[in-house]
Amino acid sequence: MFTNKEEFITDYTQRMVETYGRSVEASHATERFLVLGEMIRDYASVNWKHTKEMVAKHQNRQMFYFSMEFLIGRLLTNNLMNLGIYDIVKEGLQDMNIDLNELEEMESDAGLGNGGLGRLAACFLDSLSSLGLPGGGNCIRYQYGLFKQKIVNGRQVEVPDLWLKYGNPWEIRKPKHAVDVKFWGRIEMSRRADGHMQVRHVDAETVRAVPYDMPIVGHGTKVTNSLRLWSAEAAEDIDEKDFKQYIQEVNEICQNVYPDDSTEHGKFLRLKQEYFFVSAGIQAIIKSHLRVYPSLDNFHEKVCIQMNDTHPILVIPEMMRILLDEYDYSWEDAWYIVTHTVAYTNHTVMQEALERWPIANVQKLLPRIYMLIEEINARFVREVNEKYHDSNLANRVAILREGQVHMANLGIVAAYSVNGVAALHTEILKNDVMKDFYQIFPEKFNNKTNGVTHRRWLVYSNPQLRELLNETIGDSYINHPEDLERLIAHVDDRELQEKFFQVKKQRKEILAAYIKKTLDIDVDTNSIFDVQAKRLHAYKRQLLNVMHIIYLYQQIKSNPDFTMHPRTFFFAAKAAPAYVFAKSVIQLIHAVAAKVNNDPQVNRFMKVVFIPNYSVSVAEILMNAADVSEQISTAGKEASGTGNMKFMLNGAITLGTYDGANVEIHGLVGEENDVIFGLRVEDIQALRKEGYNAWTYYTCDCRIQDVLNSLIDGTWHEDPLTFKIIYDELLYRNDEYMLLADFDAYVTAQQRIEAKYRNREEWLRSCLYNIGKAGFFSTDRTIQNYCDDIWHLEPIEFE
Repeated sequence: MFTNKEEFITDYTQRMVETYGRSVEASHATERFLVLGEMIRDYASVNWKHTKEMVAKHQNRQMFYFSMEFLIGRLLTNNLMNLGIYDIVKEGLQDMNIDLNELEEMESDAGLGNGGLGRLAACFLDSLSSLGLPGGGNCIRYQYGLFKQKIVNGRQVEVPDLWLKYGNPWEIRKPKHAVDVKFWGRIEMSRRADGHMQVRHVDAETVRAVPYDMPIVGHGTKVTNSLRLWSAEAAEDIDEKDFKQYIQEVNEICQNVYPDDSTEHGKFLRLKQEYFFVSAGIQAIIKSHLRVYPSLDNFHEKVCIQMNDTHPILVIPEMMRILLDEYDYSWEDAWYIVTHTVAYTNHTVMQEALERWPIANVQKLLPRIYMLIEEINARFVREVNEKYHDSNLANRVAILREGQVHMANLGIVAAYSVNGVAALHTEILKNDVMKDFYQIFPEKFNNKTNGVTHRRWLVYSNPQLRELLNETIGDSYINHPEDLERLIAHVDDRELQEKFFQVKKQRKEILAAYIKKTLDIDVDTNSIFDVQAKRLHAYKRQLLNVMHIIYLYQQIKSNPDFTMHPRTFFFAAKAAPAYVFAKSVIQLIHAVAAKVNNDPQVNRFMKVVFIPNYSVSVAEILMNAADVSEQISTAGKEASGTGNMKFMLNGAITLGTYDGANVEIHGLVGEENDVIFGLRVEDIQALRKEGYNAWTYYTCDCRIQDVLNSLIDGTWHEDPLTFKIIYDELLYRNDEYMLLADFDAYVTAQQRIEAKYRNREEWLRSCLYNIGKAGFFSTDRTIQNYCDDIWHLEPIEFE
């Protein structure tokens, strides 16, 4: 390993010759990036090797995080910083006339996720390593990610995300650890002479799962864990007559995150993806365990598997299959091991997001797995009936009912821990969504409020703020985020407030330059930067934001005396390809932007900017430039949210509802340092019970009438029917997420934001106060909570 700039230059020059047969001066930018990436990976590999050896030697208990997404973003800067070699590398490259920032821009965001679920998983791995704890991640090596979003004539268009076009310098292919995963076919059973059942899966379609490992480098520690990504390849024995179809089916397993499941083919593909990475991951973990221990009797003592939402729930029957069919465990012993190994994190209260698969699909695609689910269900329902003598309760909690396999139910039945991800969310699970299960298993339920890795989202992505914090409170917060609290003692310092104002101004200028370069839109950095950046979904209520912008537009056009502080409204969001309503909202945002931005009477007060193809890299320049953090989901619908925490960490003021982690942010900073508005969960429940009527709000509020009428009168599109789907959703489908009920409160909240911003000293004090309280939302705290209460891991000791 290089230890100084000179050694780095020598090593880099030699690597370039050995890899590409050319000098550094003659090399291409992609070659320079790939050589650097592989050098840093190899640098980390020394600690990676030692970590594995120490875990085996000391027989540490490990946690494996199974998730359909790991939205890890770019890794070059993160790895250089965590390894403590950023300055050496930057200076060495400068001596070779290479700009490190240009190489950083060469790296693609890894296409391994969609939104908050995947970014949370990535933050968890970062903190796990940084806290010195043993474990890793399991996921699919998606070839094209979710999709790359383009905007054509104001509409979202999906094209492949070619994130692997230059290769991935961080990964290492591990064919020796490949395993077979079987689909379709049928099950034959017979009893062996020793009394055990012999189970044979015949006429199956076998897919080879090949792992690609990526090092997860901790900050300030030698611990380097692994993210294992599984790639589908053809198995060796293939029926030649079906070769083309087989290859097509193999290839599509790893093509995209969340393929469209609105078709029967899509449903089978989603289910196939979930079983593919679960089966491969479990097989690999079991083989790894047996390389250290003589049997699986102590598997649950040495391994914890955290299932991130319902996508990996098939971990449960797959573990049962392996223990029963391959290692001859009795049902009781196998069930004991499984139920003391797996833990389940729920991320949603939305019924449509609690996965349910048609029984017929599971039977066909995964015949043995279905048999085991059926047995688990039968035993559980029998236990509930025997204990509670309540057939209705037993039916409500059944895993198999109404022709479907209820994955969340399976997870709760088998997991030894079931956690929500924010205090409010967990209470909703216990008192509403999973009320019956809480009655049966109260000891399983607990809360683990989400977090974000503050090193990426502040220390690395906002160097201007980092330097200001270091100057004011020292740098201990980098490893101890709770030390951000020391800033509270300085929030009234006028000099510090002005320094923070300049930091924010610099970040706004960086974002403005990006907007100009990519979208050719000029934005006023003296305006309030009001940002809503998250997946496009009706319950997240980007539409409420747009309705307010339309209201402001109408006020400016109709009232010559109207005035406001200049505001730039930023949106960044992807809509699922088959989600027609969400894509219509994106089209509306662009239609409003086109009119607002090109009207001199209006654009002196406000502009609207939609940033396409939202990603981790975009977030890293967007969130630290924000003045206002829009967190306006319908109360009770957002499990937690983590964008709210990233904005807070960079000194944005939360404009939010009583939902998710907004409630905990509000509890920490107080009403003088955020703006919370609108209906609470209990208000919504009461409204629904009384009979919510969207038309009442429409007829009683002329502002709402004007806004909604503009959707269908040709104001925003020459074809007045273009946005009728939105109009109908709010009125004729009765406004499911209660935008109209919250509209007046939202307008008032926006006015409060502006009033606060006009009082510069008050505003800057609130920004600093938010940063000082943001340490609670570091994933270092979250991971330690999981470790103390669920995983029970010990830090790795190095010799």
